[in-house]
Amino acid sequence: MTAPAQTTLRGSAVAALLAADLDEKCRLTTAAGEAWFARTLGLSAPGDPRLPQRPGRPVKPDLVSPRLVPKRSVHTLEGRIAMIHALAHIELNAIDLALDIVARFCGQPVPRSFFDGWMTVAMEEAKHFGLLSKRLRDLGSHYGAMPAHDGLWQAVEVTAHDLAARLAIVPLILEARGLDVTPSLLAKLGEAGDSETAAILEIIYNDEKKHVAIGAKWFRFLCARQRVDPAQRFQELVRACFRGDVKPPFNDRARAEAGLTPTFYRSLSPLSS
Repeated sequence: MTAPAQTTLRGSAVAALLAADLDEKCRLTTAAGEAWFARTLGLSAPGDPRLPQRPGRPVKPDLVSPRLVPKRSVHTLEGRIAMIHALAHIELNAIDLALDIVARFCGQPVPRSFFDGWMTVAMEEAKHFGLLSKRLRDLGSHYGAMPAHDGLWQAVEVTAHDLAARLAIVPLILEARGLDVTPSLLAKLGEAGDSETAAILEIIYNDEKKHVAIGAKWFRFLCARQRVDPAQRFQELVRACFRGDVKPPFNDRARAEAGLTPTFYRSLSPLSS
């Protein structure tokens, strides 16, 4: 069923969040972004639909403990499919995380360009999910064919109260991790001769730099408005809201290019001196 047309960015973001059909989710996300950039949508209105507690999802994949997710070696076809499936799951969650930032925090006193940035992120995550889904089909599989875990959506629940916390955890912890691990993954795909998957990961990697930069820009904006040190505030929020470790190795160069310098994250690593 096609979602009813929305007249606000918040309503359009919620409609995309609610979509359980993933082709429709991607279509609605892209349409919302295009309408927003065409300036045909208002920001919000009293009649906007309410934010869902969870995003719309198909019946599959089954959500399991991270320990039960299939192993992901790039050196076998089965391992590459498992890896691509895991990446597709991350990108699907990233669509909804970006949409949730837009819809949940539309009442915040931030410039309109804040929403420009996050709709750019949402549209690019939808593009990434589409590329990875097509690659799975090319390899004889599909998204939903393997179990996945639900850890990423937990970031929504623990940061729902605070935009600064959301920015610290989603782009500056979760998405920044992609900058750390993707270069070695690209090297392994090159060794395995999988240039098609590597080309998709190159696109994702370059877009992720922009996404981390958008997060860093607006996190610094909020800290400047509150007159607090951004690195210190980042560390406080991560300790309060992030359950895992901030693990090396770090891609310091890519992180710094995105505005996330080592003063933010080095002291959070369990291996820091």
